[in-house]
Amino acid sequence: MFHENLFLLIVFSLFLLSGAIQIFYYLYYYLAVILYKHPEVKVSKNPVSVIICARNESVNLTEFLPSVLKQDYPDYEVIVVNDCSEDNSYDILGGFLKQYPHLRISNVNKDSKFTHNKRFAQFIGIKAAKNDLLLFTDADCQPESDKWLDTIVSQFEDHINFVLGYGGYFKRIGLLNRYIRYDSMTIAMQYLGMAIRGVPYMGVGRNLAYRRSLFFNKKGFGSHNHVISGDDDLFVNSNAGKNDTTIEFRKETHTRSVPVASVTEWVKQKKRHMITARYYKPGDKLRLIMEPFTRVLFYVSLIILLSNLFLWQYVLIICGLRLIIQTIVTTLAQKRLNEPGIGVFSLFFDIFSPVINGAIYLSNILTRPGKNKWK
Repeated sequence: MFHENLFLLIVFSLFLLSGAIQIFYYLYYYLAVILYKHPEVKVSKNPVSVIICARNESVNLTEFLPSVLKQDYPDYEVIVVNDCSEDNSYDILGGFLKQYPHLRISNVNKDSKFTHNKRFAQFIGIKAAKNDLLLFTDADCQPESDKWLDTIVSQFEDHINFVLGYGGYFKRIGLLNRYIRYDSMTIAMQYLGMAIRGVPYMGVGRNLAYRRSLFFNKKGFGSHNHVISGDDDLFVNSNAGKNDTTIEFRKETHTRSVPVASVTEWVKQKKRHMITARYYKPGDKLRLIMEPFTRVLFYVSLIILLSNLFLWQYVLIICGLRLIIQTIVTTLAQKRLNEPGIGVFSLFFDIFSPVINGAIYLSNILTRPGKNKWK
């Protein structure tokens, strides 16, 4: 009996600790996103280069590129790096050239002796850019408004090198779409919240801006050139600091991407994105691992304590407190990031997502990395 009570007391202690850490993340990092007040959009018309890397994206270029080319901004260029495309992207882009003089195209021809990742195409675009301010998005992305460019660029001041934006996914029917949007939303709550708290660790290439001069001063992608993904978050992780990074996630600055339609494709995409995590700074790794680890610990200890009715009144109070905070913060975050339709599903996703992500991350560790390519 003594050993059993001692075990349950240890479990209860772990339950208290994990619950406290969970509440800390919600109130310190995630709530910061909800309470954040954007500065007024300044009248700043600095020239900017929008860079899009595309490989076999003729359908997406046809549908989404016009929304980038029709931004309400006086001085900008759009550089599309047509990277070894085997569809009719070249012809599609040629048609746009006749309509939009601020469109520029860089073609990368296929070479059987040279297989490269997206980072190489990104470098080609950066090299071709004529402006110091660079804004990145993807071929399957659509800005939410024609004020996207204006509002993002207005956040650049003399001391600002990075502007982190929000890139969500189009709303579709089905549970997978809800989970994809929930996943992108919670990741945004992390990287936006941590940036607000002075520890920027990543940005998403669907909506990210930084200075060309900084890129070359920092020797480009440097030691991460061999990594098949992470041209966006690894550059931010290596170079962004507390005083030179800001965020911009007003609704008019969101971008929306085409979500994958199958679980297999989503797992493949997620595995590619997770490859970058091992290259983060040690402090960032710790902060990112701590949240899902304590979430699993919280739910496991909750089950053990309730099944043994050990101090169950206190267990339910603590569980209820976390649930209330989680529900309020998540609901408000859905409104700020314009992610309707997730609602009650987020409560179930909260339980299973660390297990899913953990399994995918472990799979990356146990399997050999794929070829150095991005499509």
